[in-house]
Amino acid sequence: MSQRRVLNVLLFLCGVAPILSLSAPAQQVPPASGARILLLPHKIVSGEHSTLAVLDVNGRLTPGVRVDFSNGDRVTTDTTGRALFVAPLNPGVISAVLSGHPGRVYTTILSPTDASSPSIEISAAPRLASLTDRFELSGRAFCGDADANKVTVAGLPALVLASSPTSLVVLPPAQLGPGDASIVVACNKQESQHFAIRFVDLTLEADSSPLKAGDHRTLTVHIHGTASKVGLEAHNLAPNIAELAGGNPARLATSGGAQNTARFELTGKQHGNFVVSIRLLPTQSPPRP
Repeated sequence: MSQRRVLNVLLFLCGVAPILSLSAPAQQVPPASGARILLLPHKIVSGEHSTLAVLDVNGRLTPGVRVDFSNGDRVTTDTTGRALFVAPLNPGVISAVLSGHPGRVYTTILSPTDASSPSIEISAAPRLASLTDRFELSGRAFCGDADANKVTVAGLPALVLASSPTSLVVLPPAQLGPGDASIVVACNKQESQHFAIRFVDLTLEADSSPLKAGDHRTLTVHIHGTASKVGLEAHNLAPNIAELAGGNPARLATSGGAQNTARFELTGKQHGNFVVSIRLLPTQSPPRP
């Protein structure tokens, strides 16, 4: 798989123009030192394969990154920025962390009997997802090897970032437009029932020039594709440069209506480039036909 930029943040500011591209030249492989985000399936299955992924601060899959598990296991991401591993045998909760970085990600180990199914089942999916951000599916009989899963969105192939027999983390195809799209998951010559997710477009209006101490900055997020109120979460990735009103992370609901917006406020602490990521709050519900 060629190197792709995976915007785990729907909108991203770092003192330059917002980064909205979903592709990057294959030769621009990000250094392991830039790794910041670990994508680990929320549930894995005892003794079965699963796949994790690591992203850098710009949302690019990052090779050569060591991931340490709380039980002493460790893996290193391959050239695709992902790593295949075998879940521990004892059911329970386990955590993982990027080597040399704080912040643990937790996953639950299920017994094989709790996760078995003769066919692919989708138990939960988001009703709304971003065109430029990952979304998660829960179910059974998925493939633990991410590339062995075939997920199509409106008939277009999507990229599976992380996976286990019960969980998939999926990036929508770049060609997708706003609106309802039919999703199908296939693995081991089995195929799920069709279900629908509405994809929305998010755009950012903001001055991305460097901040100075005491400067105030408003980040306005515009939602296109739904008039419903939606939840957003902003992460301040440079807290030494700026303070994000409402804490870190900060959560807001959009206004709803034809002009569906939300506004996050920043205050400069010292001169420098601020880094803020904003994404839809993940929600899970039974799949919609």
